[in-house]
Formats: sequence, C-alpha cells, structure tokens
Amino acid sequence: MASGVATVWLPVKDMKRAVDFYGGTLGLEVKRDSDEWSELDANGLMIGLNARESSGADGSGGALLTFQPDGGLDEEVSRLKDAGVSFVGDISDHPWGRIASFKDSEGNDLQLYEPPSE
Repeated sequence: MASGVATVWLPVKDMKRAVDFYGGTLGLEVKRDSDEWSELDANGLMIGLNARESSGADGSGGALLTFQPDGGLDEEVSRLKDAGVSFVGDISDHPWGRIASFKDSEGNDLQLYEPPSE
C-alpha cells in the first residue's frame, strides 16, 4: 500500500541551470546539490533532479508538477514572466480552478494551479 508520494524526480540535462530555476526562480529550498542528483523541498514534498538519466529532459513527456502559488495566480504568472519563464498559452479557467502551463529550464512541463474562488 502506498502511503503518499515520497519523491517526484525529473530528468535534467544541466543541473546548475535546473537548481537555479527550482531554487532561485521558483523559490524552493535546496536540500542537496550535486552534479548528478539534487533535492529540493516543495512544502514537504521532495523533488529530485536527476542528471544521470537526462534522456527524458526534452519536454517529450514524463512527470508533471503542479504548484499552487502563495498569492494569486495572475501575480505569480507575472512574476515568473519577469524572471524569464515562458508560458504555454494563457491562463485557462475551469469549473475546478485555473491553470497556467509553463516549462522549466530543462523543458519539463509544469503548471500553476489556483482553486476556484468561493
């Protein structure tokens, strides 16, 4: 039986660039940093960056991480755009919330999620 998610790992081609993106641009706490494996704390969820298996680090599939911004979605999209992040399309509105899709420094798919307002 699975009791929860222990780790989400993403393949990366350039570890320094990936750590700069996740630690610097997104603001996650870097717990471990090496040329082959780095770990970041995303509010208790460990994200592992794996340079040993970089073949999937080209945006052609793999894990998708969704982050919920501390503030509003529009403000976080604006902040990330100012930091050089490229978004895929516009913010999309759904009955279950709003999402904004973007790529990390390695071409992996990421999203920001905002639940519906009550």
